[in-house]
Amino acid sequence: MAHAIPPIYRLVGLLLLVAAAAPAAPPDGSAVVSEAAFRRAVELLASDEFAGRKPGQAGERKTLDYLEREFRALGLQPVGAAGYRQQVPLVEITADPGAVLTVHSGRGDAAFAYADDMMVWTKRVVPESRLTASPLVFVGHGIVAPEFGWNDYAGVDMRGKTAVVLVNDPGYRDPALFRGRKMTYYGRWTYKFEEAMRQGAAGALIVHQAGPAAYGWEVVRNSNNGAQLEEDAADHHLGRIAVEGWVSLSAAERICALAGKDFAALEHAATTPGFRPVSLDAAADLTVRNTIHRTVSANVVGMVKGRTHPDEFIIYTAHWDHFGRQPGAAGEPDLIYHGAVDNASGVAGIMQIANAFVHAGKAPERSVLFIAPTGEEQGLVGSAFYAAHPLVPLSRTVATINIDEMKPFGRTRDIEVVGFGASDLEDDLKEAAAGQQRVITPDHEPEKGYYYRSDHFNLAKRGVPALYTASGTDSRTHPAGWGAAQVEDFTAHRYHKPTDSYDPAWDVSGALEDIKLLYAVGNKVANERRWPAWYPGNEFRAIREQSLKAASP
Repeated sequence: MAHAIPPIYRLVGLLLLVAAAAPAAPPDGSAVVSEAAFRRAVELLASDEFAGRKPGQAGERKTLDYLEREFRALGLQPVGAAGYRQQVPLVEITADPGAVLTVHSGRGDAAFAYADDMMVWTKRVVPESRLTASPLVFVGHGIVAPEFGWNDYAGVDMRGKTAVVLVNDPGYRDPALFRGRKMTYYGRWTYKFEEAMRQGAAGALIVHQAGPAAYGWEVVRNSNNGAQLEEDAADHHLGRIAVEGWVSLSAAERICALAGKDFAALEHAATTPGFRPVSLDAAADLTVRNTIHRTVSANVVGMVKGRTHPDEFIIYTAHWDHFGRQPGAAGEPDLIYHGAVDNASGVAGIMQIANAFVHAGKAPERSVLFIAPTGEEQGLVGSAFYAAHPLVPLSRTVATINIDEMKPFGRTRDIEVVGFGASDLEDDLKEAAAGQQRVITPDHEPEKGYYYRSDHFNLAKRGVPALYTASGTDSRTHPAGWGAAQVEDFTAHRYHKPTDSYDPAWDVSGALEDIKLLYAVGNKVANERRWPAWYPGNEFRAIREQSLKAASP
């Protein structure tokens, strides 16, 4: 005789069947991601005690000691014989702020002051570098891009001359050109100096305009003032022109007027296909005198070793450095550039992700590296050194995920992908975001080229698929437009300024949600056999394919 199944057992059985049929939510480390620990790390790293965390200053030692101590306490393993620190040899070059740019023409002479009108330097490790009667040539955007049919240097011999260059690329001013408002690497200011060197120029001066540059003159001044750090390599000077720098828009307009030219007309002409360089009928004199000091900084590196494929690696990066302590105005105390959002928040973020991997119950199939690079604010120096001297083979590096600035503006319905449309890591992000009832969106200011401005880029250039996200702006708790306004306010009033400091009133719920999201993405990739790939048409796809082919048995 059959026995009736009690209703309570039928209900339990039904619930078990439903649970078995439902897709599993991606693990996000919720059990171990700690708001208190995140806040403690940000507050400490951004405190006066750490003095702005500039390499070569007193805050560096405290930062490195703290990070090594924390990586060890988290249970991360050192990578290689060097322990948790990858030594990065640096040379510190400090330009004399007394430099004066003098421009001569048949219409008269004009002098331009350091900091107010221009910021200049040399990356050559020499006591002095100069321009002497160097003819000024307006070279538009300073781009040579055969794939776009573009050559701003056509027909000009730049030897001994100084290029006057627009920042960004033609697509910023005419969306029908290049990739429209989405900046290419040709628009990045670092490219301008690289191309001027390839053209044989003596110098290059980029015209600062807040829109296409994506920041005000104060950022140019603060970022390039005082000691500048570079990798200390014997052949470093081979990739640098004699003088590099920026001039303010008003200075550029005065220089053009002195040469009998209208800057606005030149700018318009530079966005016309077929543009040709324009001699400004003026010449520049400038001497940059340097104080040179050699030092050694470090990238801090720890690893969760994979259990089945330990020779394949996922990398998380977040730079630890900022601008340190700088002299105040006459009679005023020194200023500390605390770097709370940029990027104490990112370092605190990867430590929370590391903690999630360590406490996941079992090690991931692939190894996971956590790298806090040095010298990002000085030109991605630490990550460039790592890319040139990797602790694990780049051909065995599956992907990299970068965190640079976790905004304290609360939870959002979106997360932005910087450099949207790059690799299928975005598909993993989309899947994980759906588990948080969120969507991924393209970065809302692609014309500013943020993809080329953080540490993942040095790995991307060598073919490693890289994911770089930014905090969303579609707030769950405020009206439409509020989130974007907060980001704009941060950029205008705190970015690269002493006011980027920790505030206990911060709403970090959105940052914590992003931490869980990025853990979920990395955890998925670390536990599968798929190798993420660049989307077709991406500029780094061929490099990756060649790297993997060369490394295959």
